[in-house]
Amino acid sequence: MQDFPHMYKVTAEGNISGNLNSKCENLADIEIAPPIQFGGPGDKWSPEDLFMASIANCFVLSFRAIARASKLEWLSIECESQGELDKLDGKIQFTSVKSNIRLHIPASESIQNAERLLFKADEKCLIRNSIACKTSIDCEIVIGE
Repeated sequence: MQDFPHMYKVTAEGNISGNLNSKCENLADIEIAPPIQFGGPGDKWSPEDLFMASIANCFVLSFRAIARASKLEWLSIECESQGELDKLDGKIQFTSVKSNIRLHIPASESIQNAERLLFKADEKCLIRNSIACKTSIDCEIVIGE
């Protein structure tokens, strides 16, 4: 890992109407449009979708690192993050985010230890720590499969 601070740069390009193009060096471009709720077509990633994706993906990557450091054996993980967008004090913002996590572990692992590491990942997730709204997680641990 590189020393802090880390810098990240993304460019959004657009015209008077139509989709935006989001660019990041060394990555494929992404077409962006407003979500259906804001009159968009609903067939492209929106900033709101990308925000939720950032939370879910950051959680999984945080868990992966913590599980590796803790030597927890696991089979797969799924994190579904859902955010509520509302108007608060005249500003549109996310007011809450809930993440539902399903972790599959082998029978040889402890459910309690796995759950402890899931909550630790939630505490360490940098995206979660960078947002102001209320966040919560609900964990399901499945043995085997």
